[in-house]
Amino acid sequence: MKLLVKIPKYCLGLLFLAVGVTFSIKSNLGISPVNSIGYVLSVIMGIDQGKVITVIFSIYVLLQLVLLRRKFKPQYLLQIVFSTIFGYFVSFSNKMLTFPVAEFYPLQMAYLAMSIVLVAIGVTLYMGADLMPMPAEGVMIAISQLTGISFHKVKMIFDTSVVIISAAVSLVFAGRILGVREGTVLSALLVGKLVGIFNSMALTGKGRARTDVE
Repeated sequence: MKLLVKIPKYCLGLLFLAVGVTFSIKSNLGISPVNSIGYVLSVIMGIDQGKVITVIFSIYVLLQLVLLRRKFKPQYLLQIVFSTIFGYFVSFSNKMLTFPVAEFYPLQMAYLAMSIVLVAIGVTLYMGADLMPMPAEGVMIAISQLTGISFHKVKMIFDTSVVIISAAVSLVFAGRILGVREGTVLSALLVGKLVGIFNSMALTGKGRARTDVE
């Protein structure tokens, strides 16, 4: 796939991811594990969520540098560029989708379902572009390569860790758990399965997207 096709496809995937994040916030049932720390810090600090996500994802890139050292490829730094784009998309989506947070549980579940589908489409697109992983996934891949532990197991450990950190930070600074609810678990369980379905429907063309990246 030519680079001029890969980059727009990758960015389109990031846009779907960002809108999915907004819908998860509107559901008030919890946000996906990989975005939970950014959400919690944005609420506690009163800073735009997109900006916080950009910073955190950039830290993940630096963590890859520390872990991989000489094996870290210069092109991996482009993850910071794409993290900035994703952060902008999240900010843009949050500003554009101004409808209120759902309070009626069936509507909350509907928003959550929309979030899971949008995130799955986004993952399918950006992985299908076969350009580079997102920063959090890059950290998981680096840990898997260094330890020999399978990617799937590393992902479970990583997701669990960031959810625990998010819950702990929110309890300490907000006095209650923010952004971690049943929707967080459902997102972790269902997104990968939907990616597999979308991938089988050839949404990625010739590319094959992994089914365990979110």
